[in-house]
Amino acid sequence: MASVDRPLCKWLIAVLGPEPRPPESLWQDLAQAFGPIEYRGTSRLFETTDYYREEFGTPLYRCLAAFRGLFGPETLPERKLDAARLEAHWSREGKRRFNLDIGYMDPDKVVLASFKSGPTKLYLGHGVYADLLLKYSGGRFEPMPWAFPDFQDGRYEKSLRVIRDKLKAELRKTREELQKEIDAEK
Repeated sequence: MASVDRPLCKWLIAVLGPEPRPPESLWQDLAQAFGPIEYRGTSRLFETTDYYREEFGTPLYRCLAAFRGLFGPETLPERKLDAARLEAHWSREGKRRFNLDIGYMDPDKVVLASFKSGPTKLYLGHGVYADLLLKYSGGRFEPMPWAFPDFQDGRYEKSLRVIRDKLKAELRKTREELQKEIDAEK
């Protein structure tokens, strides 16, 4: 029997790299791995930490993108492994060209997947941890105290709002379709 209570989310990805506009071929690879891209945010200068300097050089840019459709959050570990394979595919001479942080948004939060453990991360399996970065409250995204500095300063707020609007529209449509299925089964 169909259920309108199944948790659903929208996949999103934070693309970090040395180019203000990642190459179209990277976007094509992302779409092949995760589905059609329905939104690409503006790249923002990523200057809040030197953590990636040795691997990527400077300057660095990060943008957010979202994929069409709704999915169950339980597949986040598999999506992180897919993102890691893409990072390896795009690597040159043992160094990544792009850092691909896959995650999801549901109506209440943004969660990114990580291979790094930590006191605020929850283990999901396959070496993958869930990192709750933002909660949605009072009409805006509020960063968790441990969120990356660039997520704390609000620079992605516009992108996050666009993605959330798309998520809400898809959830409404999906719930209406599921309710019709339930009604038809009665």
